[in-house]
Amino acid sequence: MRTVTLSVKVFSNSQLKLVDKFLKSALKGLEVVTKVHKVYPRGWVQTTISGEDEKVALHYLAEQFGLCPKLPEDEEKLSIAKGYVTCFNKKALYVDVGIFSPMSIDVAIPTKHLQAQLVDGRKMALEKITKLFGFVENLPLTVKVCSINKESNYIEATLSEKQLNLYRNWTKSLLDRLIVLGASYNRVRLALKRTRCDRYVVNVEPLGLFEHAIACKLGTDAAGLIPKVGKNLWSASLSVFSPKETMQFFNWFSVS
Repeated sequence: MRTVTLSVKVFSNSQLKLVDKFLKSALKGLEVVTKVHKVYPRGWVQTTISGEDEKVALHYLAEQFGLCPKLPEDEEKLSIAKGYVTCFNKKALYVDVGIFSPMSIDVAIPTKHLQAQLVDGRKMALEKITKLFGFVENLPLTVKVCSINKESNYIEATLSEKQLNLYRNWTKSLLDRLIVLGASYNRVRLALKRTRCDRYVVNVEPLGLFEHAIACKLGTDAAGLIPKVGKNLWSASLSVFSPKETMQFFNWFSVS
């Protein structure tokens, strides 16, 4: 029997039940028993896996969701980790990757790294960068650990190449995206249908079990959908990624 913490956050008991239901469905056919039995204060989901196919199930969960490290030294082994934005200040953007023992430790992405990776090294305030790229609390990000100071419990990271490629592809598509955090895929789809906003949407891209990016049709302003869709997703948080605004700000008239 193994107990692991998935790189999945929930925001309510109903979402915890959905995780349990999803695990049982995803692992159907394997000789395993799963039980979601604890949620850490920050929303991380912990599950117990037991049975003949335990190793196969754990490999699938690691590939599909990722597993949280328990200690800073565990993060050193992972190097690439999925986390969720917690906050930012002038110096850094902070990401919770699930380190909770002996204390909760957020990974720091210094402003200088984000400037180099996202805005061609321009000395831009982090607040402006977060607005341009839709960085808000609980947004999932994949990070790459670059240094660990065990004495001060400080972990420094950059955005992973996978994360950077996501933003490059979003920019090249020229499509606005409405980012929804804290709602299931079915709930997002239902909200679009009820408000008849689905006619303005190309597709809904999962960023996690309860995080999604709604890709709008060319010419549709994602921010304009917030008043309608937001009423049907009252417990979720919404932000916008707009390639047009980003390109105009930097005078990028073409994307290679």
